[in-house]
Amino acid sequence: MTDLPEEAIEEAERLTRLARRASGEEARAYRRNREETLAEYGYTARVREADDTLVCHPEEWLDEEGLVRTERIEDLERGVERSLSGPGEPEDWEAVASHNAEIAERVEDEHGETDGATARALAEFASNHYAKPIESLTEAELAEFREEYFPRNAWPSDDQRERLSLSIEYTIEAATTDRDGTNA
Repeated sequence: MTDLPEEAIEEAERLTRLARRASGEEARAYRRNREETLAEYGYTARVREADDTLVCHPEEWLDEEGLVRTERIEDLERGVERSLSGPGEPEDWEAVASHNAEIAERVEDEHGETDGATARALAEFASNHYAKPIESLTEAELAEFREEYFPRNAWPSDDQRERLSLSIEYTIEAATTDRDGTNA
């Protein structure tokens, strides 16, 4: 059983997601905050790129070069893994769905009905398939929307098909900026 409290795990996941959306010093600051949060409990973290998973484990599992030494692992259950690309927290679905619907409404207000209809489809996809805010969708999830969900489930008009990339760009832009135009 892990020695790491759920609150610390959730904070590590949140900081990892923020670091991914940021760049430069801001991203480094989020990663430092994650390390400091976990260090309070004797843990560290890394992202396993192969399956896009946050892995938190006791620092004592590492050698001097920072590599995990399997002979130091006495209880695998002390480690924690959280997918960074799968569904978000289902219990937050209503808040996520409301947030995503608001983004779609902003896109329609700012760019018109065609882009708004595509934004609504993207909002429904993000909410129902991943329980995530639009701005948290990965490139792979956006590709899934473009290639699979949109043509099969959105019943797009010819205008929507032609403007798909631009509509997605408007939606991501709206999701990552506040109403006053500053970065969220």
